[in-house]
Amino acid sequence: MQHEFRESEVVDQLRALGVEAGGVLLVHTSFRALRPIKGGPLGLIAALRTALGPEGTLVMPSWTGDDATPFDPATTPASPDLGVTADLFWRQPGTLRSDHAFACAAAGPKAEAIVKTALPLPPHTPDSPVGRVRDHDGQVLLLGVGHDADTSLHVAELLTPVPYGVPKHFTGRGEDGRPVRIDYRENDHCCQRFALADDWLRARGLQAEGPVGHGIARLARSRDIVRLAVDALRDEPLLFLHGAEAGCAECDEARASVSA
Repeated sequence: MQHEFRESEVVDQLRALGVEAGGVLLVHTSFRALRPIKGGPLGLIAALRTALGPEGTLVMPSWTGDDATPFDPATTPASPDLGVTADLFWRQPGTLRSDHAFACAAAGPKAEAIVKTALPLPPHTPDSPVGRVRDHDGQVLLLGVGHDADTSLHVAELLTPVPYGVPKHFTGRGEDGRPVRIDYRENDHCCQRFALADDWLRARGLQAEGPVGHGIARLARSRDIVRLAVDALRDEPLLFLHGAEAGCAECDEARASVSA
């Protein structure tokens, strides 16, 4: 039977990794990779907030996976792709959530400054909630997931900027309150090659790695992730896309958009 980690043990792991008390922390997580933790995902959230302390701000992705229904920050579930922890986090007392479909949720002194943004199109512009984590010199914590889940790298793509963008849409509300389809183009692809960030960060000693619960965690500053990615993308703008020979439909669509 696996050891069930107590909140205090997880706090110790987070601090040993380098989570900064009083800082801003964007977390992407797969609780399945970390469990069992006493209290389940809520126990993990409690440990994260304890490690950050009262002056720290915890941020998690909270966007919807439903493109057909207008987003309601009070009721719309977070996309299942974001995991159970993210979907529980926005529901907690004192947590603020963006009021648009590409929402993040946050708790702490800087929560409002981070999540209360205008609708970002594409979703992860420099002025999006994810982009504002970078502005506040925040850290990015990947719990049981790799950089393929790291939305900071989409910010880097837009800062470069990369030449690809595929058609997307979601359902918002018009001035009369009725549902309306909103079309846009997004720097979207499979994201598997975001794993290149491991090499860049490790080579410069800018990424801490270690255990949290039963999983492996990665921790780096958002500014470092974005800066190194922009440097690489300016040399090779299609770096994050699989080659045509790989048979990746998502990357093929992004690649085709360059000449469209």
